[in-house]
Amino acid sequence: MRPDLLKTTLTSLVRIGRTVAIEGAPGGGKTSIVNEVAHELGKPLIHLHMPTMPVEDFGVPWPNADEPNFEYKMPHWYPYEGKPGTEGGGIILFDDRNQASADIQKVLANVCQAHELHGVPLAKGWTCVSTGNRQQDRAGANRVLTQLRNRETVLEFETHLDDSTSWMLDNGVRPEVVSFLRFRPNLLHDFDPQRDQNPTPRSWVEGVSPVLGEVPAEAEYECFKGAVGEGAAAEFVGFMKVFRKLPKPDAVLLDPSNHPVPEDVATLYALSGALAARANNGNFERVVTYADRMPSEFSVLTVTMATRRDESLYDTAAFVRWGERNQSVLF
Repeated sequence: MRPDLLKTTLTSLVRIGRTVAIEGAPGGGKTSIVNEVAHELGKPLIHLHMPTMPVEDFGVPWPNADEPNFEYKMPHWYPYEGKPGTEGGGIILFDDRNQASADIQKVLANVCQAHELHGVPLAKGWTCVSTGNRQQDRAGANRVLTQLRNRETVLEFETHLDDSTSWMLDNGVRPEVVSFLRFRPNLLHDFDPQRDQNPTPRSWVEGVSPVLGEVPAEAEYECFKGAVGEGAAAEFVGFMKVFRKLPKPDAVLLDPSNHPVPEDVATLYALSGALAARANNGNFERVVTYADRMPSEFSVLTVTMATRRDESLYDTAAFVRWGERNQSVLF
């Protein structure tokens, strides 16, 4: 299920209190989607990282001062009924649930189904959501117990180029990275468990985008290789050489009706990103004038990237006229 559809589906399931598990290859953005759903619903999120949690984090026997027996002391994170701040519901995220031991999975099965922990009821309106990698990814995932699996709706997460690059534009990822991934879409999420490093949306966002311009040029390849792997890093470095040799966007915009339009595909992708990064309300008419002279795919890419980065451009006369001429669906 592509990210946008998964996000919409998860929102609906959380509203009705259905337990959900999201599974997919590492680094795709599963956890980010749960965070965004909680934020958009205005609900608190309790984020628990399962591989680091012992069974004791789910409650321990405690002496009862009034009776000759033991009772369970509830963990600090558990939103039990009547606990201050739990009114209105929320989401408990069991992150990397597939790496939890069988003993913890047995406890989770009870929380998900009976909405209680050691007999203490979960506060009303709270929903359990899990994320996890698949066993074939060799990322430490264990087999999920059948009784837990039977108590949840499992959604398969699949990376999608348009959804991922739209998210990147909305979250400040460098236009060079977005342009490159539009140019080489197969490198967005090329996960192979046999490799030590893989290109994934997470590694592009966290390991490449913030590094650009922050380390010496001669160290870039090694840094990129350490984040996305050797092959993807080599291709990205080659793309950056093209990007850095582009004509200055200001020079293009000084004469958008006559400045030459490149024919090389890699250069067109790079120039689309450079113009989109420079676009503003003062020069957008010129950006659109030049974009109209580019092949249609790159015209759409340039205008889309610009408007996603700065939504005020949607209200310009230049965008309205461009939309009427192109009748294109923005990614």
